Amino acid sequence: MRRDVPGGRTAPAGRSPGARVARRRARPVSAACAAALVALVTTTTACGPTSDAPPAPATATPAAAAPSPPSAGPVAPDVPVVDASLGAQPVPAAAPAPVRVVVPDLGLDMPVDPVGVEDDGTMQIPGDAGRAGWYRYGPAPADPAGATVVAAHVDSWTTGVGPFSRLRDVAPGARVEVTTSDGVVHAYVVRDVAQVPKQDAPVAQWFDRTGAPRLVLVTCGGAFDREVGHYADNVAVTADPVVDAAGG
Repeated sequence: MRRDVPGGRTAPAGRSPGARVARRRARPVSAACAAALVALVTTTTACGPTSDAPPAPATATPAAAAPSPPSAGPVAPDVPVVDASLGAQPVPAAAPAPVRVVVPDLGLDMPVDPVGVEDDGTMQIPGDAGRAGWYRYGPAPADPAGATVVAAHVDSWTTGVGPFSRLRDVAPGARVEVTTSDGVVHAYVVRDVAQVPKQDAPVAQWFDRTGAPRLVLVTCGGAFDREVGHYADNVAVTADPVVDAAGG
C-alpha cells in the first residue's frame, strides 16, 4: 500500500509517513547534543571530578600587602647634658652654722665662731677662751650625717680660764643645746666623756663626716707641759641628737 507524502513522493508500505521526517529532524538535535556533551566533558576534564555538592563560592585572592618599612628601633630618651667641670655646678646650700653652745648642767653658755685649719694642720681655735670654734669644713648640726666638732681653749693667758674647762665634769645623759644661725636649737644628750693623751687622740673619729649625726666638744686637759706650752691631754664630750619640745 502506498501513501502520498508531501512533495509528490510515495511512502513505502509499512512506514509511517512522519517517521523518516522525524528521524531526519532528529539528527541536528543529536549533533547539537553531542556537541554539548563534548563541551561538558571538556569542561569537566578541565575542572576536575564533579560532585553532588554545590560548588564553593569563589573567593577573591587577597592582594599581597605592601612591605612595611623597617623599624627604627626604640627611641632613646633625651639625656640632659650638663657641664661637670669645677665651678660649673651650683654649690649646694650649706647647713646653717652653729652660733651658740649651752650646757645647762654646767652653767656653760658660749658664742661659737666658724673656724678652719692652721698652717700646721691643726684646727683653728679662737684665742679668747670665752669663745668656741666650729670646724666649718665638717658637718653642721642640721646635716644628716657626721660629727659636728666644736672646740675651745681650756684657758688663755689673756682671758683666763674658759667655760670649756668644766667639760670634764659633765655626766652622761646631760643636755647640750646648739643654736644655729637660723635660730633653730638643736638638742643633744651626752653619751660619754673621754680624757686621752693628745698623741693618742682619735682625731679621725672626732672629725668623721660619716655615720650618725652627733656633736663632739673638745678642749684641753691634764697637766700643763711648760716645755711645749700646752696641756698633755684632750677632753672630748660626745653627744647624740634628741628631738623634743626644746629643739632637735
